[in-house]
Amino acid sequence: MREEDLSFTRKFTINQDRGEEIRQILTTVYDALQEKGYNPINQIVGYILSEDPTYVTNYKNARALIRKLDRDELLQVLLKAYLAG
Repeated sequence: MREEDLSFTRKFTINQDRGEEIRQILTTVYDALQEKGYNPINQIVGYILSEDPTYVTNYKNARALIRKLDRDELLQVLLKAYLAG
């Protein structure tokens, strides 16, 4: 890689309109995991790190819901919420 290739910063953008939809999906997934007796935070983190859907239960269609989310979008929404709080 040439040195001049390292001198710029790439821009990453996500559709801002999906924030509410992502929040609703995460809430549904969190509730389903909790109702089934799992630690929702640990399970969602496992999913985010691995993209392995088996970290999320099928209960209440939670696995299918979380798979609708792009991991980059999910991370951006979570980071924004954390820093805003």
